[in-house]
Amino acid sequence: MERVDVAVIGGGQSGLAAAHALRERGLTPVVLEASAQAAGAWPHYYDSLTLFSPARYSSLPGLPFGGNPDRYPRRDEVVDYLLRYAERLDAEVRTGRRVEQVRADGDGFRLTFADGAELGARAVVAATGGFGRPHRPTLPGLDSFSGTVLHVSEYRSPEAFAGRRVVVVGAGNSAVQVATELSGPASVSLASRHPVRWFPQRPLGGRDLHFWLKVTGWDIAPLGRFQRAPATMAVIDDGRYRAALAAGRPDRRPMFTRLDGPKAIWPDGTAEHVDAIVLATGYRPDLAYLAPLGALGDGGRPLHRDGASTVRPGLAYVGLEWQRSLSSASLRGVGRDARRVARRLARHLERT
Repeated sequence: MERVDVAVIGGGQSGLAAAHALRERGLTPVVLEASAQAAGAWPHYYDSLTLFSPARYSSLPGLPFGGNPDRYPRRDEVVDYLLRYAERLDAEVRTGRRVEQVRADGDGFRLTFADGAELGARAVVAATGGFGRPHRPTLPGLDSFSGTVLHVSEYRSPEAFAGRRVVVVGAGNSAVQVATELSGPASVSLASRHPVRWFPQRPLGGRDLHFWLKVTGWDIAPLGRFQRAPATMAVIDDGRYRAALAAGRPDRRPMFTRLDGPKAIWPDGTAEHVDAIVLATGYRPDLAYLAPLGALGDGGRPLHRDGASTVRPGLAYVGLEWQRSLSSASLRGVGRDARRVARRLARHLERT
């Protein structure tokens, strides 16, 4: 069985940043990507997705994004950037290698792939990120709803919804962006348990929000041990989305009480025919392959502190939402967490 220094599971932004940081520590990582290209989940997001951070704040360590630093890159630009980053990375990236299981093997680990092959590793970085497992909440009547139900991860463009009645569930950035886009060709309501919270993309009328996050240090401020991520993140808005909701395109409503066949029942008792439900309800960590290690807690959430497993030495994480700070799962912040994790793994491997 082949053995490697560090197996990095996931070849998106988190895995690439982890590999870069490990190389800086003199380690030899091997990046294992399940798909055919090292771009993570980005190729699968909806067509119009645009970053909320300017290009100057959207780079991984060692390679500037390029182009106008004040523009907001679109999805395909991010994909191209990640592929370029992988090509220049001084580490081996193996695509088409889906890891099904990670088990303890002495002081190290044994990885089993989907085809049954195995790989030994002295350490493992789980970098499959926070967007690999779409969250589908339990909503009354959703399982028997006779219309179309899709998670926002399956949404691509609005053309297929022309002339239809659509309810988008959620109150975050993706929910508002998709609902607004759909409200052109379709009749759309944004339904959520909490009102939409707004934050201006350019507070104080000038510089982008991310400039202020950087100069104040808030973007990288460690979360307190007992601090939790907010239930609903504020929607970063340049004015368009708030104006769209104010104009009723889409309209915003409290969450429906249940679905009944093809109908949504609203809190006031009104029953309305609905053609499609789009769930913009977030994601959960995609880490089931770590179950044999006992490294996961309730709901499959990793047991860790600042990215280091609290269960298994030599196991670490990069790219989890709120792993250590507001920006942990973002292009602009994942490199910082990767450097911290690489430093800890280097120390661990020196002792073993």
